[in-house]
Amino acid sequence: MLNQRPSVFEELKKVDALVDARSEPGRVIERLPFTVRVVQSEEDLRKAVHVRYSAYARHMPLFAEALKNPEEDDTRSDVVVLLAESKLDGSALGTARLQTNQARPLNMERSVELPNWIRNQSMIEVRRFGIVGGSQGGLVKMILIKACLRFCEINNIEWATLAARPPLNRTYEKILFRDILDGETFVPRPAANNVPHHAMAFDVENTRLRLTEARHPLLNFFCNLHHPDIHIGSTPGGKSLQNHPQASHAISVMGTVAQM
Repeated sequence: MLNQRPSVFEELKKVDALVDARSEPGRVIERLPFTVRVVQSEEDLRKAVHVRYSAYARHMPLFAEALKNPEEDDTRSDVVVLLAESKLDGSALGTARLQTNQARPLNMERSVELPNWIRNQSMIEVRRFGIVGGSQGGLVKMILIKACLRFCEINNIEWATLAARPPLNRTYEKILFRDILDGETFVPRPAANNVPHHAMAFDVENTRLRLTEARHPLLNFFCNLHHPDIHIGSTPGGKSLQNHPQASHAISVMGTVAQM
């Protein structure tokens, strides 16, 4: 019986593993079929907006019509937009927008008064989270969220916030987000189909501790596995809150959501 030679792809994986082992010994490394990075150009933003529109159109078609073009927040200096792209053909697979409260109040504060325990904390709000459909959707979703965690590690922040409509708020509760308004809801302005949302927050500084204490199944994925295809805060010339004069903090987002 003839011995089968390894495929070219298997050989390349071995080479990647050797390079990774030399550069980061002791770390468990996993390669991905796509990358996640900060939007840097008009073309990048166009791709992110298209994914955003497509994701919202599946669940909120009327509201999605207002998302066909970039929004004012997409180009503000205190905002970054993340983009997941296929390595195979460069197609956009997912996106999320992150805003710090260091230069101005969070977007949700137009609609709700935050309680004292969080009002004066350093925060980031995650909005316009969108994932394309298909077999890779679940993985892209989780890696995009992990990219937000990586951004947190680089920049540091106390709380990550988001607005989640029911029943998505239950998903966030399961991954240790807390309800800021103790069960109450609010309608965002401008109204998103007048759908009530829950304001939710995650304790960023204690991410590993809280996941460990809860024996959370995502602990290893978020805290121990290293994904070198996540390029956050290290892209030359890229837009990052890391060096913004009003933003010395960033976020950790632990969740599974097709859109926000």
